[in-house]
Amino acid sequence: MSDTHAQTVSYVRETMLPETDPPVKERGAVKWIRENLFATWMDAILTVISLYIIYYVVSHVGPWFANGIWNAGSLSECREIRNATIGTDASAACFAVLSDRWQQLVFGFYPQEHYWRPVAALLVFLAGLAPVLFDGIPRKMLFVTAAAPFLMFMLLWGGPIWGPIVVGLGFVLGYLAFRALTPVSKLLSNLAALIVPLVFWMFLTGPIAGALSSIAPIGLEFVPSKDFGGFTLSIVIGVAGIILSLPLGILLALGRQSNLFIINKCSVAFIEVIRGVPLIVWLFTASLLLNYFLPPGTNFDLMLRVIIMVTLFSAAYIAEVIRGGLAALPKGQFEGADSLGLDYWQSMRLIVLPQALKISIPGIVNTFIGLFKDTTLVVFIGLFDPIGLSNAIRASTDWNGIYWELFVFIGLMFFIFCFSMGRYSLYLEKKLQREHR
Repeated sequence: MSDTHAQTVSYVRETMLPETDPPVKERGAVKWIRENLFATWMDAILTVISLYIIYYVVSHVGPWFANGIWNAGSLSECREIRNATIGTDASAACFAVLSDRWQQLVFGFYPQEHYWRPVAALLVFLAGLAPVLFDGIPRKMLFVTAAAPFLMFMLLWGGPIWGPIVVGLGFVLGYLAFRALTPVSKLLSNLAALIVPLVFWMFLTGPIAGALSSIAPIGLEFVPSKDFGGFTLSIVIGVAGIILSLPLGILLALGRQSNLFIINKCSVAFIEVIRGVPLIVWLFTASLLLNYFLPPGTNFDLMLRVIIMVTLFSAAYIAEVIRGGLAALPKGQFEGADSLGLDYWQSMRLIVLPQALKISIPGIVNTFIGLFKDTTLVVFIGLFDPIGLSNAIRASTDWNGIYWELFVFIGLMFFIFCFSMGRYSLYLEKKLQREHR
């Protein structure tokens, strides 16, 4: 090294320094707390206020849960146990009402010896739903999805097995008619797919099912709809409304976007009328007014009427959500479908609707969550949902005066269902974002 260079460079390191830990403020929990809770003076004030609120709530609610009493036959017995064990003024929940009445909250008045049937129906529903929600499941499992509604009906209501089988046969006949007429005319094939099942169900289903039942009376014990209650009732109405309202909402959204005058105006009128009236009014319509428009002596099941009204109400909101997804698509997507020579239904099925539904996922799931929670409104028309059963339980002499324990249980059950739907929506959004990058 020259003398000039040695004078300009005072020190040259020949070896690397050993690694050392970062400062305490730049690692671990300390770093996270400093960046997320005390980054600024305003954050620090809000953190302190939030911690105080959390402490206040936990200090008052925590003992109520921790001192909960699970083994008692009535509210007065709960209070006697509390007074003898932790004191008169102590805070303690009487969860014994859940131990005593949880079956009623879950199954309503469903016969106790048949509790296995709603449980089996729920398992069938989950098995049928899995191939639709998760693409890792083999596509052949879609046969389970197609059979699930008929199996669930037989399990829940019972009766002869031939009714659901003959109804399913109507779908098969519609599909065969569609396939047979497709080479002749697409319009005729589409009309046949709708008309053939309807004619079969209206005129042939009853006689065929009755004849088969008389020949081979196979089935389960019939359970009338009035025996449904609790979360069984809420799940049946909610699931039926969700499954039926999605395709109907898609058709209404396409109808509102249609250039055909009659279809467009009918879709607009339906959506605006349904959305402009509260759900509770439609439920009263289903419960009271609908009978005036039916022939005398007609026995139209109340639960079926509620499912129809809930489905129509939800479909109107779903239609607007999907219409927003359609409006968000660039015009070039529609023009690209036309440039490929696709007809209207092909372009919608292959290009437009997949993208619109992807955009609409948060709104669709949000509507479904609201629909499931709105099933509690059926209490006003005489159906015993969980809220209605809680009122019936509190009206008994044993549990008169109990409130929060029942509502906490009901809220927790609804939270589990709604939170699950929300988490699946988040999973689906992230999955579709990864696949389209």
